[in-house]
Amino acid sequence: MDSGAAVAKLAESNKRTKCETCPLRPMSQFRDFSAQELEFVTNFKTGELNTEKGSTILVEGSHSAHLFTVLSGWAFRYKTLEDGRRQILNFVLPGDLIGLQGSVTGEMEHSIEALTDVTLCVFERDRIMSLFSKHPDLGYDLTWIAAREERILDEHLLSVGRRSALERAAYLLCFLFYKVSALSAKEDTKITIPITQQHVADTLGLSIVHTNKTLKKLASRGLIQWLDRGCIVKKADGLSTIAGWEPEKEKRRPFI
Repeated sequence: MDSGAAVAKLAESNKRTKCETCPLRPMSQFRDFSAQELEFVTNFKTGELNTEKGSTILVEGSHSAHLFTVLSGWAFRYKTLEDGRRQILNFVLPGDLIGLQGSVTGEMEHSIEALTDVTLCVFERDRIMSLFSKHPDLGYDLTWIAAREERILDEHLLSVGRRSALERAAYLLCFLFYKVSALSAKEDTKITIPITQQHVADTLGLSIVHTNKTLKKLASRGLIQWLDRGCIVKKADGLSTIAGWEPEKEKRRPFI
């Protein structure tokens, strides 16, 4: 059985969240569907997949018959060199689409791992053309999602290439704080970002020792609190100042 068949089997066996009552739809950051779009997405969705923390969702070089939208939980995209060194490319949160790259290139050029327990909405890749032909607004949404991901990766590349270690760490934690805060119904200064120092090191391209020293500097300034497995951002504006970065105020963004 290939990985696509395994996913399909799991998706069919899991309890399915109805698109009409999707917990993401009421969130202010997401564009709502029209009645026709909601009907299409409901039929486009084939099921749900529950993955445990540490599980590999998609593997670099694999062919997947599915696309996924994160319904709950955290994951991250990464590439690995032959000697095992890993570069984390981006973090994936509820509402984010994964697997689109495989629909265009035929195979995945990165892997995706569950950072926490994750629930995914599952869509059949072969039906994506009907989305473009029957619902051009949804087709535009997919283009918007891809362009947004490119913009985020541009900023990440700038950070790794030109920011100092302290600036890189401040940017990453500030970026993740604002990304997860947008999913919260109310302002919450106690949001825990569920990453380890190894995740930070693999994202910033630093050694674990350098990462540890850098995070201690941010903590000593009262900007963050590092936990056994995660981080609480105490002063996002302070991190923003160090990084020289301001989060963009987006209009309602689409999701599938």
